[in-house]
Amino acid sequence: MIGKLKKYADEFTTFAIKGNVVDMAVGIIIGAAFGKIVDSLVKDIIMPPMGFLMGKVDFTNLYFTLPTSIGGEIPKYPTLEAAQAAGAVTINYGLFINTLISFVFVSFAVFLMIKFINKLRANEKTQKEAEAPATKVCPKCCSEININATKCPFCTTDL
Repeated sequence: MIGKLKKYADEFTTFAIKGNVVDMAVGIIIGAAFGKIVDSLVKDIIMPPMGFLMGKVDFTNLYFTLPTSIGGEIPKYPTLEAAQAAGAVTINYGLFINTLISFVFVSFAVFLMIKFINKLRANEKTQKEAEAPATKVCPKCCSEININATKCPFCTTDL
């Protein structure tokens, strides 16, 4: 029983330290930082001009206020922040639009990154194939022959 637990502990240690866990952790950390950058890009760079072009609309202040009771009056607030401070129940579709645009940008950036990595891998594979030897040396007569040969054309030795 103890031997089996030690084996599992050793396998887990190998998995956690040498395996994919470290790579995955680094990817998650970089992904979180990248997400913050894209979020700032959307909120601070892209959305203000879009709002301006659409008639000075601030997407963060696009929301519906729900009535305080069934059939009750719908309160009016100048901004989403004021509605939330008053404790109103809101449907924040402007924030959803911001999140949707952010998602599109993150997805496109990940697509480009994967495309670039695949291109690097293809170049690496092509380079390894180009470096692969096309000939070998016959062990008997030391003649250079095709790598796929099964019989030496010079001394007729079976390879």
